[in-house]
Amino acid sequence: MPTATPTPGKLLLNANDHTLVMIDFQSQMSFATKSIDAVTLRNNAALVSETAAGFGVSTILTTVAEKSFSGPMFEEITRAFPGQKLLDRTSMNTWEDAAVIAEVNRIGKPRIVLAGLWTSVCIVGPALSAIDQSFEVYVIADACGDVSDEAHERAMDRMVQAGARPITSLQYLLELQRDWARTETYEMTTGIAKRFGGAYGLGIIYAKSMFGASEGH
Repeated sequence: MPTATPTPGKLLLNANDHTLVMIDFQSQMSFATKSIDAVTLRNNAALVSETAAGFGVSTILTTVAEKSFSGPMFEEITRAFPGQKLLDRTSMNTWEDAAVIAEVNRIGKPRIVLAGLWTSVCIVGPALSAIDQSFEVYVIADACGDVSDEAHERAMDRMVQAGARPITSLQYLLELQRDWARTETYEMTTGIAKRFGGAYGLGIIYAKSMFGASEGH
């Protein structure tokens, strides 16, 4: 009989154990994205970005053919990381870009969290490559998109079958906070949820406005 202890499981993410790689959130890529609407995609990209920046997660921002074809990265992302260099590539598979891999190795975290466009190409490529090199891979499914529902879903299936772990944007935020008694990040977490957490965020606004509720008490 195992003994239960009040400690988090090793499969849960924390802010210090992974590198977030945000891939090809660019105009040209989003035009053909049909599995998620642009407003929701931009909202979720902002939620992930603000979460990573707020918790101090090691983050790589990468684009493909930014100047010649695909256009700039979403402002919702670059605003969260002011001054951070974007690593522009020619390869569809981020994991085949030497500059990106140099940064992965410099950061030196055993887990990779991926988000971006398109799921079936620019997320599958690094996910399967990283898994093949013994990294643990998590994919933020609702911060990815593809040219059709079928393309996105089959790509997620393929990655999960290979060992990737699917999560969502709001789950990412709450998993890094994980305890409302963590007062140092409480206001930041609830603030991000208010702005980008949809109905959950509205609930926080309502509860705090109507009766001063606080999850930590």
